[in-house]
Amino acid sequence: MNKNIFLLLLFLSLTLASCGSREKPGKINYMQNVEQAATEAALKNSVSTVQKGDQLVIFVSAKNMEVVRPFNQGYYTTQNPAAATAPNTEKIYLVDSEGNIDFPIIGKIRTTDKTLEEVKAELTQKITAYVKNPTVTVRLINFKVTVLGEVARPGQYTIPEGQTTLLNAIGLAGDLTIYGKRDDVLLVRNENGTITKERINLMDANFINSPFFQLKQGDVIYVSANQTKEKIARQDPNTNLYLAIAGTVIGLAGIFITIFKK
Repeated sequence: MNKNIFLLLLFLSLTLASCGSREKPGKINYMQNVEQAATEAALKNSVSTVQKGDQLVIFVSAKNMEVVRPFNQGYYTTQNPAAATAPNTEKIYLVDSEGNIDFPIIGKIRTTDKTLEEVKAELTQKITAYVKNPTVTVRLINFKVTVLGEVARPGQYTIPEGQTTLLNAIGLAGDLTIYGKRDDVLLVRNENGTITKERINLMDANFINSPFFQLKQGDVIYVSANQTKEKIARQDPNTNLYLAIAGTVIGLAGIFITIFKK
């Protein structure tokens, strides 16, 4: 009879330890349709061409900087043209609600739906009518990329410099967590409506030679969870409680057996 009581209590403890819903394998990556979701994010966030509300920094240079001074209004706060390169003297052109910028001397320039290279080429052509061999630089300063998944700080990040690399973007997001897959990072890119998906192995140094190492406007990076995280997720969150109850039941069983033996 003592043995039967012990077996009954042991059965009850094991039942408690095993009860409760469990996560099915493979469910830890909260975006199961990761490629679809990342693609939708890329379509939503990507701006491969200049859009309304974008902020452009444009600077014109030439052999004689005084000649191009009228095209750089707002840059020079001193008589020293070198001051034009200082961050606090940059001239920012906001693309207005009609898709234009108002550029000195030339007037309104339509920039929407044009790449930065196209804007640069048009400005260079128009300024050539006034200056011989001008050099025009155009930067987008509200450049955005999105980092999702197993990183410390997922979200959308604005890159003031207008360019960044995959490693820099991951660094902005606080690096991969210990549960992030280093050998299978998904990058989704939207270029003029064409979606490209690339799986990148961060453990292979050759990835720096990939055309996806240098990010483009609107790129979406997704880091999936590894098998360790999946195993943890499959565990019932109440497992420790069940084990504690089981231990208590087994302890009581030992006490009862001792009493009955007496």
